[in-house]
Amino acid sequence: MSAPDELFCWEGDWGLPSVDTDSLVILVYAKFAGAPLKVHKSSNPWRSPSGSLPALRTSKGEVLSRPSDIIIHLRKQIYTFWVECKNYVEVTRRWYAEHMPFPLSLFLPGRMQASQMERLRLSHGDHALDAGEELEKELYHDAVECMNLLSQRLGSNKFFFGDSPSSLDAFVFGHLAPLLKAKLPNGKLQQQLKSLDNLTHFCSNILLLRHKNYEQIRKWKQ
Repeated sequence: MSAPDELFCWEGDWGLPSVDTDSLVILVYAKFAGAPLKVHKSSNPWRSPSGSLPALRTSKGEVLSRPSDIIIHLRKQIYTFWVECKNYVEVTRRWYAEHMPFPLSLFLPGRMQASQMERLRLSHGDHALDAGEELEKELYHDAVECMNLLSQRLGSNKFFFGDSPSSLDAFVFGHLAPLLKAKLPNGKLQQQLKSLDNLTHFCSNILLLRHKNYEQIRKWKQ
């Protein structure tokens, strides 16, 4: 398992973990969802990797600064590692079982998953969801709906606002590209993304653009 994501947020006062509304939202959501975070509280935005607070630095080095993007990322992490059955069995449970002493390795990973599932159900706002399959269906439905809306908004454009890329394109690419390229045991959501041709072309165009820029910089250095 990789290192936990790092949250940089405003420090607290008045009996609150943070005085900032956005920081509080993320801290509380992470607590409800059981998302592992290394929290850095500060009153100096320049100490944040984005130059603003709050900001999240993921285990892969990606930096998110919009609260909505941070929450989506945290929710996706919980879903990927604890809800998707194949990913949980082949990656998450195996890692914890191999790193825990006997006999904890026999039962503690299952308890941890049950706790994560309960927290995710509570944060999802639907107490009637049954564990496992029903919750997975609900979250899968939400993810598919989100991708379909993005596909409709993109249409036949190269980027979301026409022919020139914007910060929105960067945010969308940051979330779609890993899902498109990763080799996941459970690829159902990945296949749904691949069925949306304009979104897959959108990711390919940005990868190509990034590669061209890299080649130009490399030539300049030579």
